Formats: sequence, C-alpha cells, structure tokens
Amino acid sequence: MSMLAAAPTTQASVGVRSAGANHLAAKQSRGIVGAAAAVRGNHGKPAQSARISAAARRSSRLSVRAQGSTFGRLFRVTTFGESHGGGVGCVVDGVPPRLNITREELQYELDRRRPGQSRITTPRNEEDSCEILSGVGLDGVTLGTPIAVLVRNKDHRSQDYGEIAVAYRPSHADATYDMKYGVRAIAGGGRSSARETIGRVAAGAIAKKVLKEIAGTEILAYVSQVRDVVATGVDHETLTMEEVEANIARCPDQASADKMIEAIDKVRVRGDSCGGVVTCIVRGCPRGLGAPVFDKLEADLAKAMMSLPATKGFEVGSGFEGVNTTGTAHNDEFYMDPDTGLRTRTNRSGGIQGGISNGEIVELRIAFKPTSTITQAQQTVNREGVEQELKARGRHDPCVVPRAVPMVEAMVALVLVDHLMMHFAQCNLLGRDDYSDLVQGNMKSLYDPAHIGGAGGASAGGATMSVKDMSAAFSED
Repeated sequence: MSMLAAAPTTQASVGVRSAGANHLAAKQSRGIVGAAAAVRGNHGKPAQSARISAAARRSSRLSVRAQGSTFGRLFRVTTFGESHGGGVGCVVDGVPPRLNITREELQYELDRRRPGQSRITTPRNEEDSCEILSGVGLDGVTLGTPIAVLVRNKDHRSQDYGEIAVAYRPSHADATYDMKYGVRAIAGGGRSSARETIGRVAAGAIAKKVLKEIAGTEILAYVSQVRDVVATGVDHETLTMEEVEANIARCPDQASADKMIEAIDKVRVRGDSCGGVVTCIVRGCPRGLGAPVFDKLEADLAKAMMSLPATKGFEVGSGFEGVNTTGTAHNDEFYMDPDTGLRTRTNRSGGIQGGISNGEIVELRIAFKPTSTITQAQQTVNREGVEQELKARGRHDPCVVPRAVPMVEAMVALVLVDHLMMHFAQCNLLGRDDYSDLVQGNMKSLYDPAHIGGAGGASAGGATMSVKDMSAAFSED
C-alpha cells in the first residue's frame, strides 16, 4: 500500500465502535460460528472456509485506525514519514476549492524551519524542497481534493546513531516509544524528530493563505526568551515578519537577540542545550471562533502547541501571572471604538473569552525544554535493562526555539482555519438571501440563465478561466 493511500482517518475513530456496529459484529460472529459448524465434515474437522473466516474475524478485531497522526476536523492534516526515511510530508484534506496557492508559498515557510540555517541550529544540511503531488491544478488553483506534499530526506547520517540503538537518551522519546510499540525508528528518532513538523509547516502555509484572503489575518511568532534572557519592548500592534527574521535568534528586540545568541553559544560549545519561550500573536482573528465547553479555542490551541516536539508549557493572555491579580485588576473593560465597534481597553484575556475569539489580538506563549540529545556523558539504561553511560552523537539543535517559530505559526493557523470553517458551517447557514450556489452548485453557467454561454464572466461561473483560455492552456502542442 502506498504511503499516501494509507492516510489514516480521524483520531476519534481509535478504539470506538457504535452500538450498531457491535450488534452487526455479533451477528457476523454468530454467522461465522454457524458456518463453521455447518461445514465440519469428516471427523469433525473444520473446512478451509471456516478457518479463513476465523482468521478474518481475528484480523478485524485487531485492526486499529489513526494513531495520532491526524489533526483537525474539517481542515484535516495527516503527517507522515520518519527523520531518516525516504521523506516526510503531509496530506491536507478539506482545503476549500478555488484557492490560489503556489509551491513557492509553501517553500517560503519550509525554508524558515529548515536545518542548517546558522551556527545555533542543527548543522544537518537539508534543502527541504517540497513537491505538491495532488490537489492543486496546473493553473495553481486548489481542487477541493486532498493536497499531498512531499519533502525528500537527503542528508541523513544513520551511522551517528549507533550508541542510541540500544541505550535510551535521557528525557527523549526513545524509551517511551519502546514501551508503547516494542519497536522504534532508531536513526534520527523517527516520528519523535522535529523533522515530522515539515508536514505541519507545509499545511500551515495553506491555512495561512485561507485566513489572509478571508479576514486579512496575520500570524506572527517570535522568540521571547532563551534561558534567563527575556525580550523587552516588543509592540504586538506593529510587529512585522521582517523584524522577526532580522537575526538568527528570531527575536525582534536586537539587544535581547544578541544576548540570546550568546547564551545558546555557551551551551553549544560544551555539548549541552537550553530551552526558551516562543510568543505568538494573531492580528485580525475573526470574531466568534471557538465553541463552549470542550471545543474552546484556547483548548484546541493548547493541544496544537503541546503536540509540537519539546513543548512543556502553554499560556494564553495573562496566563499564570493572572493568579497574582484581582478581578478588578484583571478584567478587560469594554468600550465602543468609533471605527471598529466593540473593543477592550486591555487584553489580559489574550483575545479569547469564554473559549471564543473576541477580535482582539490573540496572544500565546509556549515553553520549549532544552534539547534532550546532547554530547555530554549521561547515565542511562539500555534495552536489556542494564545501566550504562551514554555520550550521544549526531547533529542536533542546541536550542529549538529559533526553528520552532514557523512551527508554532503553522499550528495556530491550522486551528484557526479549522474553527473558521466550523463556525461558518454552523452559524452562517441560515439567514442568507441567496442559496442558489448551495442548492444548485458552484458552476453558475450550468443553471443560471444570466451566466449560461459565458455571459456572466468566468469568475461568476465558478471557474477561474474562460472555456477558451482553459482549452488553450491545457491543449497539447
């Protein structure tokens, strides 16, 4: 089975079977038993068909779907691949049709997360050049079908992982993967490697494009802390991508960035690592995203952030600092802005109240632990349960936060576009003046007299090109 064809279904299907399915399974089970009894022939031995049925029943009982590699409800992303395998990537399902998207837009985001960018990132030299395999037409327009993106691995050195083939890296996923699966991809860490996030970043580029076109939404993340160095003076109202990308630390406060780089260099040269904090803001977030109780916007954002490698903490708005205040000091008072309407004078809520976005800037902070793979000697245990010393080799980030910036932005974008689609489907279905596109379809030239024969223009017919231009573009020479 091909890698793409094996894309799993949603996580909700894991280990869940409805009462109807159980009833059907019981009937099938009784049918199998009855068939086995009916076909017992000479000396009561089961016939071949009975044995096959029993095997099929066992196979069905042991089947498992979607073990945690799919994210989202309507805008669904499945990532695939291991760090030292043939490649990594994603399948994005639920992308709205007729969205203009180019490979270059995806590549821009992938270049921001690629390894080998500077001395404070892993020296692994990968181009991370992406290929769009499906879901986008030759004219660069999404088809509404799954978009598959592949990035091939080229600069992997599996020989560097000889020591950890049997010895577990402290605080790494090596031991827990063995506990769960009894087997793991040793070279590069397999799915636990940050290389898995390539698929997230590629999908996030598509989500960013949707949000930008619909609401003008901007998602910007930056490094706000490395060890005890904290950025100061960053204005979330005016922050730009250019300021974030102005230095290798991805901190818009240059003075703090210099201190962060120095802090990373200190641990890097002695084979150690350090952690930090990434702050992410969303400007122009549509109001009304999120749902009460279990599907609150910050709840889904928290899951998205904590699914990233090395994350250990998440805050929105005032976060844990809010416990030091009182209600009168913490509440965001409302007022009416003559240009934009309802606003809050402060933003301790971080743009989310009651689990629903209120139109203010969404403010998040995500804590990343020090990279677990270091070259200093540490005590550990091997797969046979024997204690030993480990000095790991390989190429690893001394601090993950500079490259985590585009990963955080991508996951925020995936959450927001998923909630935007759910919000529109539920809250904007009724009360429309015109339901013709919903009832008749999106190609008006097939049912609307005003557009039949191209009278209404190509865009009004649901196509991006006229019949004549399309015929010319796709004709063979």
